[in-house]
Amino acid sequence: MRVLKLAVPAAIVLAGLAVTTLPTGATPAYAKATGKACTTCHVKVGAMADMKKDPNLNPTGKCFKAQADKTALSDACKNAK
Repeated sequence: MRVLKLAVPAAIVLAGLAVTTLPTGATPAYAKATGKACTTCHVKVGAMADMKKDPNLNPTGKCFKAQADKTALSDACKNAK
């Protein structure tokens, strides 16, 4: 009984932690694919829910969003102003 008093809350906390730390959306994949920081394309980075509503893209981010190849930043995007 004593084990359950510790195990159940610990399991709930770990499950909550696992759910909240899983990446949602494709944006982290773009950062991983390009090897660039999120701030390469975003003016500011916030919570994923907020980023889906308003991604705060800078000119580089807008160019990257418009290009067909999402695995690398093109030279045009690297120099976007």
